[in-house]
Amino acid sequence: MHRRILTGLLCGIAAGLLLQGLRAAAIIHPAALAWIDTNLFTPVGKVFLGMLRMVVAPLVFASLALGVAQLGRMDRLGRLAGRTFALFALNMVIGTVLGLLVMNWLRPGAAIDDAARSDMISSGAAGVASAQAGLAARSGQFNLSSFVEMFFPPNWLSSLADPNLQILPLIAFALLCGMAATRLAPEQRGAFTSAMDLIAKIGTQIVEFALTLAPWAVACLMASAVIRFGASVLGPLLLFVAAVLGVMAVHLFGTMTILLKLFSRVRPRDFFRAVRTVLLTAFSTSSSNATLPTSLRVAREDLGVSAPTAGFVLPLGATMNMSGTALYEGCVVLFVAQAYGLSLDLAQQTILVLLTVLSAVAVSGIPGASLPLIIGLLGTFGIPAEGLALILGFDRILDMARTVLNVAADLVTAVIVDEPEPASPTA
Repeated sequence: MHRRILTGLLCGIAAGLLLQGLRAAAIIHPAALAWIDTNLFTPVGKVFLGMLRMVVAPLVFASLALGVAQLGRMDRLGRLAGRTFALFALNMVIGTVLGLLVMNWLRPGAAIDDAARSDMISSGAAGVASAQAGLAARSGQFNLSSFVEMFFPPNWLSSLADPNLQILPLIAFALLCGMAATRLAPEQRGAFTSAMDLIAKIGTQIVEFALTLAPWAVACLMASAVIRFGASVLGPLLLFVAAVLGVMAVHLFGTMTILLKLFSRVRPRDFFRAVRTVLLTAFSTSSSNATLPTSLRVAREDLGVSAPTAGFVLPLGATMNMSGTALYEGCVVLFVAQAYGLSLDLAQQTILVLLTVLSAVAVSGIPGASLPLIIGLLGTFGIPAEGLALILGFDRILDMARTVLNVAADLVTAVIVDEPEPASPTA
């Protein structure tokens, strides 16, 4: 699939450049080129994006509610659960903050030239105008009351009908449903988790349907982008990809090394030597779930993690500890906002950190599963979801890289959690 998507990316760029050259040489009339774009390329891209939009609400709700309900009573898990979830949250927050810092520093989306940006804005004028008005209205007016209302609006069902899909109320409702399910009788909780698992699997299957269309959609979307905005979008796009890969490498070899030195007795060099097979498996499969058996074996045999700790942390991490995914989602949202000339202030980026962590928890451990969540995040900030088309062609290689980071964070967490607590001093 990744080869097909990459082929689609290259074919789309080549087709767009060819058609642009034919227009410049007066071989093809601009009206004919516009007809090709509107009636051939754009519809295929809309089908792909539409399938992802359809699955956002059910997939987010079912995945989050299921994850919380399956935990059971947290007070029974004690120290193991407390340390595990604290490290999960720390990893994802650090990753997201690092990504946003790099995006704010390099501003790759802002590197798109003014002519291309004007074309992008004019192609979705209503959505961009609405986004600018919404961001301006919320800018500088952030307080605790407005923050709470973002999660608990007067009518949360209407937020799902919003063209921009306000995902925060859905996240709050899913978390509440999952917590309520932990109070049910075992057989009732089992029925609830079975139903949520079924919905999540159906949503995941729809994402897989969309991914079968991805090579064609990527080719059409990239051809359309080059036709409309010219080759000038390619430079900023490559800068974005390089920036994301760079910050992922910093998080992997920098943050993980610091955590190991501070909280474990395992030397970082020994750790990375031991997990090479796991990281290669994660990169080649782009799936935390597919990598789990290898992670369990390496954790027990090569890193010396106890079976109970590995059995608790790693399966849970493959579902919830998506450090690389959270980093990536934040970078994409900021890049697309910059591409449209939109600005998120500090308060809005703080909310973005929280939302990327919560939405990353809902991402399935399979290739491409983050795309529906990114669409939901774009909608939350009123950013045109069509901007996602800019990065679709490179999503696969970035998916492979962020899966490596996700799995490495799981193993680091398992190593640290398995460390014995220091003995308390005797009186």
